[in-house]
Amino acid sequence: MAPPELIPQSVLFGNPDKAEPKISPDGTRYAYLSSSDKGVLNVFVVPVSGGEGKMVTNDTHRGIRMFDWALDNVHLLYKQDVGGDENFHLHAVNLSTDVVRDLTPFEGCRCDALMMSKEVPGSLLVGLNVRDKSVFDMHRVDLKEGTAVVDTENPGDVAQWIVDHEFRIRGCMATVQADGSKVLRVRDTAESEWRKIAEWPHDESGGVHRFTRDGTGLFVETSIAHGKGENSDTTRLIVMSASDGTETELIATDPRCDVDDVEFDDDDDTVEAVSFDYDRKQWKAVSPAVAKDYEVLGREIKGTMTLTSKSSDNKRWIVSDFSDVKSPRYCLYDRTTSSVSLLFLARPKLEAYTLAPMSSHIITVSDNEKMVAYLTLPPGTEPKSLPLVLVVHGGPWARDHWGWNPQAQWLANRGYAVLMVNFRASTGFGKRWLHLGDAQWGETMQQDLTDAVAWAAKEGYADASRAAIFGGSYGGYATLAGLAFTPEVYCCGVDIVGPAHLRTLLQSVPAYWAPMKKMLTLRVGDVENDDALNQKASPFYHAKKVVKPLLIAQGANDPRVKQAESDQMVQAMHSVGTKVEYVLYADEGHGFARPCNRVDFYQRAEVFLAQHCKGRVGPAEPDQTEGHSASVIDPASLK
Repeated sequence: MAPPELIPQSVLFGNPDKAEPKISPDGTRYAYLSSSDKGVLNVFVVPVSGGEGKMVTNDTHRGIRMFDWALDNVHLLYKQDVGGDENFHLHAVNLSTDVVRDLTPFEGCRCDALMMSKEVPGSLLVGLNVRDKSVFDMHRVDLKEGTAVVDTENPGDVAQWIVDHEFRIRGCMATVQADGSKVLRVRDTAESEWRKIAEWPHDESGGVHRFTRDGTGLFVETSIAHGKGENSDTTRLIVMSASDGTETELIATDPRCDVDDVEFDDDDDTVEAVSFDYDRKQWKAVSPAVAKDYEVLGREIKGTMTLTSKSSDNKRWIVSDFSDVKSPRYCLYDRTTSSVSLLFLARPKLEAYTLAPMSSHIITVSDNEKMVAYLTLPPGTEPKSLPLVLVVHGGPWARDHWGWNPQAQWLANRGYAVLMVNFRASTGFGKRWLHLGDAQWGETMQQDLTDAVAWAAKEGYADASRAAIFGGSYGGYATLAGLAFTPEVYCCGVDIVGPAHLRTLLQSVPAYWAPMKKMLTLRVGDVENDDALNQKASPFYHAKKVVKPLLIAQGANDPRVKQAESDQMVQAMHSVGTKVEYVLYADEGHGFARPCNRVDFYQRAEVFLAQHCKGRVGPAEPDQTEGHSASVIDPASLK
């Protein structure tokens, strides 16, 4: 067997050829992301019938990543921040006049929730923290006039607002700072008093989707009984009475995993379909009206399917198909003819290369718990005693999925076995698995990662002496913790925007995280008040133990894990004489948005891993990294 041709970094991590198509409300056009002639992601619009796409935005530096159609069929909306600071402003493009307007032109303000309704297509509801940086008041925006007026003021604890079919705010989910519980409140009219109808303690799971069409009920995901039924480990999708909070209907449940995606009919506000994702996403049609549609799509879509947008009449859908061994593709589904047609491949250049299949596994860890993991092995290579990269997901209250993953493909192409695991605290596997991770940073959460490496070696896939740990955000913390607490397990590590000191992390989170501060304390641990816990779990205090090679990459404008987190870890290591490579990206935040920075980082990481794990190195692409903002920081320069 011979290893496959090396895939250039830009093919995997550069801008996609096209991506994220969304159909217009009238179903005649779709918008998508693609690069301008300057190589910057912008929004284009093209007729469904075909033709040349027209660029309708003009971002010249960072690129646009979040957009949607306004339901008036005239405006296109997009969010943009500056340099990764995540203070997103909401912009509207009038597609008739090409005029672009900032709908939220408030300094230091962040646009959060964005709601639209077919009943009031010229109006938006937008969450803005103008009055108080710690909470989001809901503002009603007139698209034609560009005006924003306060609709509902946040009392200080609301994390989510819910509108009824007439586009009135009549529900909210709030957090209780005293104990971290969540409360569902409703009101009968926009002028009525709020009243509590349901509550979830910290260690239970609950969330709200929308009201029923008549406003008498709400679609809720929950792990507890509400007047009927029984408590459950995983969430169930139910209808809850808006009058007294009792369960009136069970819609869908799976004992293995939580409710994943829910698709609604926006005309009658009923559930069309629900997905569940234990080790691979599976859809279940709930409404007979769409049963045939999901049957057709189940035959045609071979990867993970997501319904990305619908026309207002619900006759045309755009779906994504994310396979593990092909470029992501996007398709138009016509319900009238039950036909699926390809719109485009996101990365057509990948078709020329051999990609690596991803397989799911259930790993039994050292305390006999079981966790879902994904293994990607390099094609053309005997799957024995390979160098291993353990890629740790961020969050940590998130999860890994089966399907398209550019990091897995990159590393497998370079000759590594790639292991991704849903360690305890990962979401989607029920409340018990989630809360087994409470106050376990550096403890059992880290032990799950150690056990994963041991599993890969025991199964014969990995050479335990060449195991690297790699991750961003929480995955970056896990990298630092892995090298500090279990240095015998890893030969090297790559940390991207990872926190090193848990007390300073929680003391420096954005102001608008205030409503979930108690949740963070309960899940991370009370590191702000418990010196012993903070010093035990924070890699900063164990810098001397980090004797294996470490690469740290940081965005200078990161609002979540600030540059000071990486700076102080590098300072601590330098002060005790341990070595570290530190790269700072001046115009990035919590991750790398600009393609030149992404390619630059992955090229640096590739050389680093090859040096210490003996993987392959792909071709240098100086034309793809031109304009990057990286600077290598001398640890001695940090004061």
